[in-house]
Formats: sequence, C-alpha cells, structure tokens
Amino acid sequence: MSDTAPTEPAAPRRGFFAQFWRIARSYYTAKEARRRAWLLTAAVVGFTLISILVTLRFNLWNRDFFNALENRDRAVFYGQLWTLLLLLLGAMLSSVAALWAKQMLSLDWRRHLVFTLQSRWLEGGLHYQLNFMPDAADNPDQRISENTRWATAMAVDLAVGLLGSILTLVSFLGILWTLSGPLHVAMGTSEFDIPGYMVWAALLYAVIGSVLTWVLGGPMVQINIRRNEAESDHRFALIRMRENSEAIAMIRGEPDEDRSMRAAFRHVIDVMKDLYKRERALMYLTSAYGMAAGVVPIVVASPRYFAGAITLGVLMQITQAFLEVTRSLNWFVDKFPLLADWRSHVERVAALEDTFEAAEGMEADQTITLLVGPDEQGREVLAFQDLQVGHADGNVVIQDANAEIQAGEKVLIVGESGTGKSTLFRAVAGLWPWGSGTIRTPPREKMFFMPQRPYLPLGTLRAALAYPASPKKFADAGMKAALERCELPHLVPRLDEEDRWDRVLSLGEQQRLAFARTLLHRPRWVFLDEATAALDEENQDSMMRLFREELAESALVSIGHRPGLDAYHDRTLHLMRAPDGARLEVRRRVAPARQPRRRGAPLVAAGRGALRRMLRRG
Repeated sequence: MSDTAPTEPAAPRRGFFAQFWRIARSYYTAKEARRRAWLLTAAVVGFTLISILVTLRFNLWNRDFFNALENRDRAVFYGQLWTLLLLLLGAMLSSVAALWAKQMLSLDWRRHLVFTLQSRWLEGGLHYQLNFMPDAADNPDQRISENTRWATAMAVDLAVGLLGSILTLVSFLGILWTLSGPLHVAMGTSEFDIPGYMVWAALLYAVIGSVLTWVLGGPMVQINIRRNEAESDHRFALIRMRENSEAIAMIRGEPDEDRSMRAAFRHVIDVMKDLYKRERALMYLTSAYGMAAGVVPIVVASPRYFAGAITLGVLMQITQAFLEVTRSLNWFVDKFPLLADWRSHVERVAALEDTFEAAEGMEADQTITLLVGPDEQGREVLAFQDLQVGHADGNVVIQDANAEIQAGEKVLIVGESGTGKSTLFRAVAGLWPWGSGTIRTPPREKMFFMPQRPYLPLGTLRAALAYPASPKKFADAGMKAALERCELPHLVPRLDEEDRWDRVLSLGEQQRLAFARTLLHRPRWVFLDEATAALDEENQDSMMRLFREELAESALVSIGHRPGLDAYHDRTLHLMRAPDGARLEVRRRVAPARQPRRRGAPLVAAGRGALRRMLRRG
C-alpha cells in the first residue's frame, strides 16, 4: 500500500557559476581524487602550451616561406619545407598528448562525480525518499548516467579551449601589433596615425561577431534545458512501458501506451524544432563570418603592402596572426551552441545535488527520534513512544502510538487501507522522517524487511538468493536446502544462471525466494509487508511455518489481510481510523498457533534438525 507524501520546499537555486564551481570544487578537493585531478590538469595545461609554441613557430615559418617565394630563393624555399615537416610532427605529437590529457581528466572527473552522486543517492534510503518529495529532480538515473558525462567532458573541452584562446591571444597580439605598424589616416585637413591598427580591426571584428551571436543564440540555453527534459520524459515513458509490459499486454493497453509515447516524443520534436531554428539563424552568421575572416586581414593590411612598407611574407604573417587573434576572441562565437548545451547539463546535475541537500536537510530536521540498540534494561525491543507519523504539511497518519514488541514475539498489524501500516514500517526502517515521538529499534543489521514485491538484483540466481550479502557467504548446500524448504526445488540447478529473475519468476515464486533468502540470513527481526499476498493458502502456510520451526527464535512483525495469518502470531495490533489520525490499539491476544494443514509429507524432527545444521554451515 502507499501513502502520499506532502510537499517539501525546494532547495534554493544558485547561480550557474556557483553551481559549476560546486561540482568542480568537489573534484579538486576530494581526498581520493585531488592528486589525480591536479596532475591531469597540469598535463593538460603543459601540452596546450607546447601546442601554442608550435603555432607561434609556424607563424614565423609563414613569414620565411612566403618571403622565399617572393624572392624566388629556391634553397630557402626547400629548406622551409623540411622545417614544415618538423612543425607538423611537433603539432601531431602535442595535439595527441593534449587530447589524451583532456580525455583522462574528463573521464576521471566523471568517475568521481558519478560515484559521489550514486553514494549520496543510495545513502540512508534517500533514493526512496525522493519519490515522496515534490519538486525533486526528476529522472536521477539519467542525470547520474548521462548528464554527468556531458557536464564534465564539455567542461574540460571548453576550459582547455578557453585557456588556449587566452594564451594564443596574448602570444599573437604582440606579433600583430608589431607587424601591423601605424596606419596613416587623412580626413580632410586632419591627419593622424592609428598605432597597431590591425589589433583594433581584429577587436572590432570579434566584438561584432560576439554581439550578433548573443542576439541570435541567447535563447538556446533554455531550449537545451527543455530538450534534456523532453528527452528524459520520453525515455522514462519507454522504460515504464517495458517494465510493465505484462500488465499492458494482458489488458491490451498497447494503443493507449502508443498514444502516450507518441505525445512524449512530439514534445521532443517541438523542442528540437525550436533548437534547429536557432541553429539555422546562427549558421547565417557563422558561415559568412568564418569565410570573411580569411579575407578581412589581407584587405585591411593591403594599403601598407601596396605602399611597399611590408613584404608578401610579412603580409601573410599578419594574416595568420590576425586569424589567430580573431579566432581567440571569437571563442565565444564558435562555442556558443556548445556552451548552451553544456549549461543545460550542468544545471541538471546541480538540480540533483540541490535535491539531495534538501532531502538531507529534511532528514536532519526530522522530529521522529530513532533510537537504535537495547533499551535501558538491556532488552532488544521494538517500541513506539508517543509516536506520531504524518506528513511535512502537518497531516497526521498515525496518532499517539504506544506499543512494545519484544524479541521473539510474533505480532500482526492490521487496519483499513490508508491507515498508515506501510508508512509505519517505513518509519521503523528510518525511511520516513515526518512525525514526532520516539521509535526504538534493534540494530539495523538484525532487521530484515520483506515487501510484497521482493527486489531481485541483476545477475545470477545465487546472487539474488544471497542478497544483500555476497553469494560467497553461503555454501551450496545451504542455498539448495533453503530453496527446497521454500518449495523451489526446480530452481536448484539454475543457481548459477544469469537472467532477469524479476521477469522469469512469477510473483509467487519471487515471494518464496524472499523467504528462502530470509532462511539463509536468519535475522533476529523479520518484517513482512503483505509478503504472502501472491501465495495460495498451502504455500502461505508452508512459508509461515518457518517462524514456528526454523526461525522460531526470530521476532516477526507482519502486515497482512490474508486469512489464516493470525494463527502464526501471538497478538494483533490494530490501526483504527480516526479523524485526527489512526490509533494503534491492542485488539486481542491469541492462543499459541494451531498447526495448519501441511502440504505433502510433514518434516520429521530429524529432518528439521538436519536442515538447521545445513543452513548454519551455509
């Protein structure tokens, strides 16, 4: 059963650069990652500097090569070709080394970010609590798997590009200033010189391009955010259909699912049309702008060439320096679509971190006091003292619950749907932070929760049976005995098969597998939440006898409506619906359990003893 969670105020949003700085700072200051982070960053910077030095030497080569061509100096011309080969070799080696450093830095950063987010998502059942938090970041799986990839890889690529642009700008600005010299301007009776006029021409050219790019491409940031959200929603619709394919097929719901998935993808198409429209507008600018960049410096510098102030080699050197300066200044123009896309990925990762912080802050402010361990008398008990379980908005689900369950007791909790039975279990597990009062629980490692639909991890059946422990913890004999005891002998030969066991096995088989898992772990406290709902009466009796035979010393706390369950419990707690929240009442105490009709031949005492010994060895 489910209980609807209340609204929770969203975490305050930071500015974009604050969001990115938080992601970067985590990587560069983390104890286990910072050494690699700084070494790889140093490698990136070093190889980038080498690449720029090669480019600077190529600029000088341009001057010498074209001067030799202008002077018809055959020896110098062929000598420059050998120099070109060395420059090409240096360019290749430095470029490949810089690419390797970039790849390793982005991969290591992503590894750190993914592992950090995964750990926070899984810690303390936070992955479960997010389902009850309105305004929580949607699709955390995609944000961790996909958005982290682009947030880190693009960040490294953009940072390296920006660093290279700045260093190139500084390097070639002086060359351009020196080579361009002053431009003499005569306007009527006024005459003046513009020193380093090619530098000013390059700055003006870059400013015009940047302004036009911002005007045409500014909306792309929000469009990319919408695109990520639309793609994520469509992917979720596909996954949800796949996970519920049996139910959909049984009721012939495919046409409705097709309509829903088509509607989700139509949203993707609408957003992509907006994005493509903006990209086409930018293409008008960038295509003409890039083509003109090779001609503009020649046109602007041509007066000094025609005046004989500079040679052809210097003209080509000025042209190449102009291109490098404008390329550096136009970094924003060239990278704007990538910047817009990168920002959308960073904001999705940052929104997930904001959600984690909001959930962790909510947990820190919770008013239910959870005491773990023995009470003052050294007893191991599950106790509720003035417990109120509710929602963050003040709505009360359970009011003033006071009860104590001792070790080894078997207690059944019943009540109408919506009175908070499952929510009470969540509070005991430490997953439901809303309410007041005190819950004292046994140590968490001694508690074992069995929901209506057991979780079966990916991998072998052996791993699913041993979960959450390692399969190596249990011997083959113990696993086989547990499966046979829980009416699953046909699964014994398949222990080492890998499959999607949550799909291969029926729900009844999955529930019996969960009982076999409990038999292996032999916990001190077992909590059943409708854990026999898919079993027929005979199988239910067989499973519940575990708590009178093999697990007789374990405490049992059950939620269930199935007839016959009370026979396996010592007493019943009843959640009575009331206007101000359900009340927990002890309705009756039953006599020791009768022995229900057994399925097949009964286990003799010697057989039960042998089974216990086998499980203990496992």
